[in-house]
Amino acid sequence: MAPDSAPDPTRDPAPRAHDQAARGTGRPSRTELWPPSGLRVVSGDLELRHLDEDLLFQLAAVGGEGIHDEGFMPFVFPWSRGSAVEVGRSILAYQWGAASRISPASWAIELAVVRGGEVLGVQALTASDFVVTRTAESGSWLGRRHQGAGVGTLARLMILELLFTGFGAQTATTSAWEDNGPSNGVTRKIGYRPNGTATLAREGKPAGDVRYRLDREDWESRAEALRPEVTLHGVGPVREMLGLG
Repeated sequence: MAPDSAPDPTRDPAPRAHDQAARGTGRPSRTELWPPSGLRVVSGDLELRHLDEDLLFQLAAVGGEGIHDEGFMPFVFPWSRGSAVEVGRSILAYQWGAASRISPASWAIELAVVRGGEVLGVQALTASDFVVTRTAESGSWLGRRHQGAGVGTLARLMILELLFTGFGAQTATTSAWEDNGPSNGVTRKIGYRPNGTATLAREGKPAGDVRYRLDREDWESRAEALRPEVTLHGVGPVREMLGLG
C-alpha cells in the first residue's frame, strides 16, 4: 500500500449493536471494555476479525475438520491431533487463555480469517515487551479445505499491515519446520530474510525450525509489490490497551 493511501491506524470501527445500545446509558461500550472486540482488518472480501464467541466456535469446528495430513505435524505442540471434539476443545481452551492475557508486557492478538461470513482459519500476532522491542511474531493456520487458494498469503499480508502500519512495528518474525514447504514458501515470497535454524523436539524426534525476520525497510520495499489495499478498523483503542498511545 502506498504511504499516501495508508489507512488511519486510529480509525474506529463502524458502530456495532452492543456499542449503540450502550450509548446514553452511562455504561461503557463493548469496545471500551475490551478494545480487541472492535478490531477488523479488511482487504476486498477477506477480513481478519476479533474472535467473538460465535466466530470462535466456528473456528473450533473448522479445526476439528482437519488442518494437515495425518503424517505431518506443523506445530510444536501436537494439539491438532485427535477427534473433532478433542481438537475443537484444544482450540477453545487456547483462545480463551490467549484472550485473558493481553497486557502491554505480553500479548497475543488472534483474529479469525473470514470470507463471506465463513471462518477459514486464524491469523495471530504475539509479542513480549513490544513497547520496547517493536517486534512481534506471526502465526496462522487454515482449515485444510481452504488451503492452496492464496488465502494464506493474503491473510499474512493483512496481519503484517496491522502490525507495521497499525501498531508501528519495526520487525516481524516467524518460523516453520524446514520440511513445511507451503509455509516456508509464503514467508520467502513476502520477503522475510532467513534468521537462523534451531533444533527442536517434534513428537519425540529432532526437527529443524527455520526462523525468519522481516524488517520495516523490507516491508516498505521488497514486499511493496505484494501489499494489498487494506483498511484497518478499531486500532486506536487496541494501541492504548497495549501501551502504544
